[in-house]
Amino acid sequence: MAKTVRETIKDITRKHLESGRKCFGQCLTAVGWVGGTLPKLYEEDGMVEISMADVAGGSILTGIALAGDRPMYVVRYQGFQWYNAPSIVNYAAKSKEIWRRPCPIFVRSIAMEGGIGPVAGSSHHSIYDRMPGMKVVSPMSPGEYTEIYNQFMLDDDPYYVSEHRKSYDNTEEFKDTIHESSDFILFPISVTRFAAEEAKKELEKLGLKISIIHQLWIKPVAKEEWITALKKSKHGGMVLDDDYAAGTCSKIAHELMLKSNTAVHTMGLEDKTAGFYPAVDNLPPSADEIYKKIKELCNV
Repeated sequence: MAKTVRETIKDITRKHLESGRKCFGQCLTAVGWVGGTLPKLYEEDGMVEISMADVAGGSILTGIALAGDRPMYVVRYQGFQWYNAPSIVNYAAKSKEIWRRPCPIFVRSIAMEGGIGPVAGSSHHSIYDRMPGMKVVSPMSPGEYTEIYNQFMLDDDPYYVSEHRKSYDNTEEFKDTIHESSDFILFPISVTRFAAEEAKKELEKLGLKISIIHQLWIKPVAKEEWITALKKSKHGGMVLDDDYAAGTCSKIAHELMLKSNTAVHTMGLEDKTAGFYPAVDNLPPSADEIYKKIKELCNV
Protein backbone atom coordinates (compact mmCIF):
# COMPACT_ATOMS: atom_id res chain seq x y z
CA MET A 1 0.00 0.00 0.00
CA ALA A 2 1.33 3.44 -0.97
CA LYS A 3 2.66 5.66 1.81
CA THR A 4 0.78 8.87 2.63
CA VAL A 5 2.30 12.30 3.20
CA ARG A 6 1.40 11.86 6.90
CA GLU A 7 3.33 8.59 7.16
CA THR A 8 6.23 10.05 5.21
CA ILE A 9 6.58 13.02 7.60
CA LYS A 10 6.34 10.68 10.59
CA ASP A 11 9.09 8.41 9.23
CA ILE A 12 11.33 11.38 8.39
CA THR A 13 10.85 12.82 11.90
CA ARG A 14 11.69 9.48 13.51
CA LYS A 15 14.82 9.23 11.37
CA HIS A 16 15.78 12.80 12.30
CA LEU A 17 15.42 12.14 16.03
CA GLU A 18 17.13 8.75 15.93
CA SER A 19 20.14 10.45 14.34
CA GLY A 20 20.56 12.47 17.54
CA ARG A 21 18.77 15.64 16.44
CA LYS A 22 15.65 17.20 17.93
CA CYS A 23 12.13 18.32 17.04
CA PHE A 24 10.62 21.33 18.85
CA GLY A 25 7.13 22.77 19.04
CA GLN A 26 4.01 23.34 21.13
CA CYS A 27 1.73 20.47 22.20
CA LEU A 28 3.62 17.98 20.06
CA THR A 29 2.73 15.01 22.24
CA ALA A 30 -0.88 16.07 22.79
CA VAL A 31 -3.86 14.16 21.40
CA GLY A 32 -3.39 13.68 17.66
CA TRP A 33 0.40 14.10 17.56
CA VAL A 34 0.07 17.03 15.13
CA GLY A 35 -2.34 15.36 12.75
CA GLY A 36 -0.58 12.01 13.11
CA THR A 37 2.63 13.32 11.55
CA LEU A 38 4.85 12.68 14.59
CA PRO A 39 6.12 9.37 15.97
CA LYS A 40 5.21 8.66 19.60
CA LEU A 41 8.54 9.74 21.03
CA TYR A 42 9.17 12.01 24.00
CA GLU A 43 11.70 14.49 25.37
CA GLU A 44 14.32 11.85 26.14
CA ASP A 45 14.03 10.84 22.48
CA GLY A 46 14.41 14.41 21.20
CA MET A 47 10.75 15.52 21.01
CA VAL A 48 10.88 18.80 22.92
CA GLU A 49 7.84 20.76 24.09
CA ILE A 50 8.48 24.51 24.18
CA SER A 51 6.73 27.50 25.74
CA MET A 52 3.27 28.52 24.58
CA ALA A 53 4.65 32.03 24.00
CA ASP A 54 4.71 32.05 20.20
CA VAL A 55 7.07 35.00 19.97
CA ALA A 56 9.78 33.02 21.80
CA GLY A 57 9.84 29.92 19.61
CA GLY A 58 11.66 31.34 16.61
CA SER A 59 14.40 32.81 18.82
CA ILE A 60 14.88 29.53 20.71
CA LEU A 61 15.21 27.56 17.48
CA THR A 62 17.57 30.08 15.91
CA GLY A 63 19.89 29.73 18.90
CA ILE A 64 19.75 25.94 18.74
CA ALA A 65 20.60 25.95 15.03
CA LEU A 66 23.50 28.35 15.61
CA ALA A 67 24.79 25.99 18.28
CA GLY A 68 25.26 23.31 15.63
CA ASP A 69 22.05 21.28 15.55
CA ARG A 70 19.69 20.96 12.58
CA PRO A 71 16.41 21.28 14.48
CA MET A 72 12.90 20.71 13.21
CA TYR A 73 10.45 23.36 14.35
CA VAL A 74 6.75 22.47 14.14
CA VAL A 75 4.33 25.41 13.99
CA ARG A 76 0.83 23.95 14.14
CA TYR A 77 -0.92 26.86 12.39
CA GLN A 78 0.74 28.96 9.71
CA GLY A 79 -0.98 32.12 10.91
CA PHE A 80 1.17 31.89 14.06
CA GLN A 81 4.18 32.67 11.87
CA TRP A 82 3.42 36.36 12.39
CA TYR A 83 4.71 35.77 15.93
CA ASN A 84 7.39 33.17 15.15
CA ALA A 85 9.00 34.70 12.07
CA PRO A 86 11.00 37.73 13.36
CA SER A 87 14.08 35.92 14.69
CA ILE A 88 14.08 33.36 11.88
CA VAL A 89 13.91 35.86 9.00
CA ASN A 90 16.00 38.56 10.67
CA TYR A 91 18.76 36.39 12.13
CA ALA A 92 18.68 32.76 10.96
CA ALA A 93 18.13 33.77 7.33
CA LYS A 94 20.86 36.44 7.37
CA SER A 95 23.50 34.78 9.54
CA LYS A 96 25.32 32.98 6.71
CA GLU A 97 25.51 36.04 4.48
CA ILE A 98 26.60 38.49 7.18
CA TRP A 99 28.72 36.36 9.54
CA ARG A 100 29.44 33.27 7.40
CA ARG A 101 27.70 31.21 10.07
CA PRO A 102 24.92 28.98 8.69
CA CYS A 103 21.71 28.53 10.67
CA PRO A 104 19.78 25.55 9.21
CA ILE A 105 16.27 25.17 10.64
CA PHE A 106 13.57 22.94 9.13
CA VAL A 107 10.41 24.97 9.83
CA ARG A 108 7.29 22.82 9.45
CA SER A 109 4.48 25.32 9.00
CA ILE A 110 1.03 23.76 8.81
CA ALA A 111 -1.98 25.29 7.07
CA MET A 112 -5.67 24.50 7.29
CA GLU A 113 -8.93 26.37 6.83
CA GLY A 114 -12.52 26.14 7.92
CA GLY A 115 -13.96 27.78 11.01
CA ILE A 116 -10.66 28.48 12.77
CA GLY A 117 -10.86 32.26 12.80
CA PRO A 118 -8.85 35.33 11.78
CA VAL A 119 -5.39 34.32 13.07
CA ALA A 120 -4.68 30.61 12.67
CA GLY A 121 -5.89 29.77 9.15
CA SER A 122 -4.47 29.45 5.65
CA SER A 123 -0.92 29.58 4.33
CA HIS A 124 1.41 32.45 5.09
CA HIS A 125 4.53 31.63 3.10
CA SER A 126 4.67 35.20 1.75
CA ILE A 127 6.09 36.33 5.13
CA TYR A 128 9.19 34.21 4.56
CA ASP A 129 9.34 34.37 0.77
CA ARG A 130 10.32 38.04 0.65
CA MET A 131 13.39 37.59 2.88
CA PRO A 132 16.87 36.81 1.50
CA GLY A 133 18.47 33.65 2.87
CA MET A 134 15.27 31.60 3.24
CA LYS A 135 14.39 28.64 1.05
CA VAL A 136 10.62 28.31 0.76
CA VAL A 137 8.93 25.11 -0.39
CA SER A 138 5.43 23.62 -0.38
CA PRO A 139 5.51 19.81 -0.72
CA MET A 140 2.14 18.12 -1.20
CA SER A 141 3.20 14.53 -1.95
CA PRO A 142 5.31 11.84 -0.24
CA GLY A 143 8.07 12.02 -2.84
CA GLU A 144 8.22 15.82 -2.70
CA TYR A 145 8.48 15.83 1.09
CA THR A 146 11.30 13.28 1.03
CA GLU A 147 13.11 15.27 -1.65
CA ILE A 148 12.86 18.48 0.37
CA TYR A 149 14.09 16.91 3.61
CA ASN A 150 17.04 15.24 1.86
CA GLN A 151 17.97 18.54 0.23
CA PHE A 152 17.78 20.31 3.61
CA MET A 153 20.17 17.78 5.14
CA LEU A 154 22.69 18.50 2.36
CA ASP A 155 22.18 22.26 2.64
CA ASP A 156 23.02 24.84 5.28
CA ASP A 157 20.11 27.26 4.83
CA PRO A 158 16.90 27.63 6.86
CA TYR A 159 13.93 26.01 5.10
CA TYR A 160 10.34 27.17 5.40
CA VAL A 161 8.20 24.11 4.61
CA SER A 162 4.65 25.22 3.88
CA GLU A 163 2.45 22.18 4.58
CA HIS A 164 -1.31 21.74 4.36
CA ARG A 165 -3.34 19.25 6.37
CA LYS A 166 -5.41 18.36 3.31
CA SER A 167 -2.30 16.83 1.77
CA TYR A 168 -1.69 14.40 4.65
CA ASP A 169 -3.79 11.58 3.20
CA ASN A 170 -2.32 11.99 -0.27
CA THR A 171 -0.33 9.07 -1.72
CA GLU A 172 -0.06 10.31 -5.31
CA GLU A 173 2.78 12.24 -6.95
CA PHE A 174 2.14 15.33 -9.04
CA LYS A 175 3.34 15.60 -12.62
CA ASP A 176 3.51 18.73 -14.72
CA THR A 177 1.41 18.71 -17.89
CA ILE A 178 2.78 21.04 -20.56
CA HIS A 179 1.05 21.07 -23.95
CA GLU A 180 2.86 22.23 -27.06
CA SER A 181 0.20 24.88 -27.50
CA SER A 182 -2.04 25.44 -24.47
CA ASP A 183 -5.24 27.37 -24.18
CA PHE A 184 -4.33 28.20 -20.60
CA ILE A 185 -1.59 27.36 -18.05
CA LEU A 186 -2.04 26.93 -14.29
CA PHE A 187 0.76 27.48 -11.76
CA PRO A 188 -0.76 26.21 -8.48
CA ILE A 189 0.82 26.42 -5.01
CA SER A 190 0.00 24.41 -1.84
CA VAL A 191 -3.49 22.90 -1.54
CA THR A 192 -4.66 24.64 -4.74
CA ARG A 193 -2.67 22.00 -6.61
CA PHE A 194 -5.44 19.47 -5.88
CA ALA A 195 -8.17 21.89 -6.99
CA ALA A 196 -6.23 22.78 -10.13
CA GLU A 197 -6.05 19.13 -11.18
CA GLU A 198 -9.81 18.76 -10.69
CA ALA A 199 -10.55 21.95 -12.64
CA LYS A 200 -8.25 20.80 -15.45
CA LYS A 201 -10.28 17.61 -15.95
CA GLU A 202 -13.53 19.56 -16.24
CA LEU A 203 -12.06 22.21 -18.54
CA GLU A 204 -10.67 19.57 -20.87
CA LYS A 205 -14.23 18.24 -21.31
CA LEU A 206 -14.92 21.59 -23.01
CA GLY A 207 -12.12 20.92 -25.47
CA LEU A 208 -9.59 23.24 -23.81
CA LYS A 209 -5.91 22.32 -23.57
CA ILE A 210 -4.94 23.10 -19.99
CA SER A 211 -1.32 22.85 -18.82
CA ILE A 212 -0.35 22.63 -15.15
CA ILE A 213 3.08 23.50 -13.76
CA HIS A 214 3.17 22.63 -10.05
CA GLN A 215 5.03 25.01 -7.74
CA LEU A 216 7.02 22.94 -5.24
CA TRP A 217 9.73 25.56 -4.80
CA ILE A 218 7.96 28.81 -3.98
CA LYS A 219 11.11 30.76 -4.73
CA PRO A 220 11.54 29.40 -8.24
CA VAL A 221 13.63 30.76 -11.04
CA ALA A 222 11.15 30.71 -13.88
CA LYS A 223 12.32 27.89 -16.14
CA GLU A 224 12.76 28.53 -19.81
CA GLU A 225 10.24 25.83 -20.72
CA TRP A 226 7.60 27.63 -18.63
CA ILE A 227 8.27 30.89 -20.46
CA THR A 228 8.15 29.16 -23.83
CA ALA A 229 4.86 27.51 -22.92
CA LEU A 230 3.36 30.85 -21.86
CA LYS A 231 4.46 32.52 -25.10
CA LYS A 232 2.71 29.78 -27.08
CA SER A 233 -0.47 29.79 -24.98
CA LYS A 234 -3.65 31.35 -26.34
CA HIS A 235 -4.89 33.02 -23.17
CA GLY A 236 -1.89 33.14 -20.81
CA GLY A 237 -1.83 31.63 -17.34
CA MET A 238 -2.73 31.95 -13.69
CA VAL A 239 -0.89 31.49 -10.39
CA LEU A 240 -3.06 29.94 -7.66
CA ASP A 241 -2.35 30.10 -3.93
CA ASP A 242 -3.68 29.40 -0.45
CA ASP A 243 -2.11 32.69 0.71
CA TYR A 244 -3.36 36.18 -0.11
CA ALA A 245 -3.02 36.88 -3.82
CA ALA A 246 -1.05 40.08 -3.17
CA GLY A 247 1.96 38.15 -1.83
CA THR A 248 3.97 35.27 -3.29
CA CYS A 249 1.24 34.61 -5.85
CA SER A 250 1.60 38.06 -7.44
CA LYS A 251 5.40 37.94 -7.25
CA ILE A 252 5.56 34.74 -9.30
CA ALA A 253 2.92 36.02 -11.75
CA HIS A 254 4.89 39.24 -12.21
CA GLU A 255 8.12 37.37 -12.99
CA LEU A 256 6.37 35.07 -15.45
CA MET A 257 4.57 37.96 -17.12
CA LEU A 258 7.71 40.06 -17.58
CA LYS A 259 9.72 37.17 -19.03
CA SER A 260 6.98 35.92 -21.35
CA ASN A 261 5.20 39.18 -22.21
CA THR A 262 1.98 37.20 -21.67
CA ALA A 263 -0.91 37.85 -19.28
CA VAL A 264 -0.58 35.88 -16.04
CA HIS A 265 -3.49 36.25 -13.61
CA THR A 266 -3.73 35.39 -9.91
CA MET A 267 -6.24 33.69 -7.61
CA GLY A 268 -5.70 33.36 -3.88
CA LEU A 269 -7.46 34.22 -0.66
CA GLU A 270 -9.93 37.07 -0.84
CA ASP A 271 -8.84 40.35 0.71
CA LYS A 272 -10.87 39.81 3.87
CA THR A 273 -10.54 38.42 7.39
CA ALA A 274 -11.75 34.88 8.08
CA GLY A 275 -14.26 34.14 10.81
CA PHE A 276 -15.26 31.10 12.84
CA TYR A 277 -18.15 29.71 10.78
CA PRO A 278 -18.73 28.90 7.08
CA ALA A 279 -20.54 32.10 6.09
CA VAL A 280 -17.49 34.17 7.07
CA ASP A 281 -14.67 31.78 6.10
CA ASN A 282 -11.92 32.77 3.68
CA LEU A 283 -11.01 29.67 1.69
CA PRO A 284 -8.54 28.99 -1.13
CA PRO A 285 -9.84 28.87 -4.71
CA SER A 286 -11.97 25.76 -5.23
CA ALA A 287 -11.97 23.61 -8.36
CA ASP A 288 -15.32 25.11 -9.34
CA GLU A 289 -14.10 28.69 -8.89
CA ILE A 290 -10.98 27.96 -10.94
CA TYR A 291 -13.11 26.29 -13.63
CA LYS A 292 -15.46 29.28 -13.91
CA LYS A 293 -12.64 31.83 -13.98
CA ILE A 294 -10.71 30.07 -16.72
CA LYS A 295 -13.86 29.61 -18.80
CA GLU A 296 -14.31 33.37 -18.58
CA LEU A 297 -10.68 34.13 -19.48
CA CYS A 298 -10.77 31.71 -22.40
CA ASN A 299 -14.05 33.19 -23.66
CA VAL A 300 -15.84 29.83 -23.44
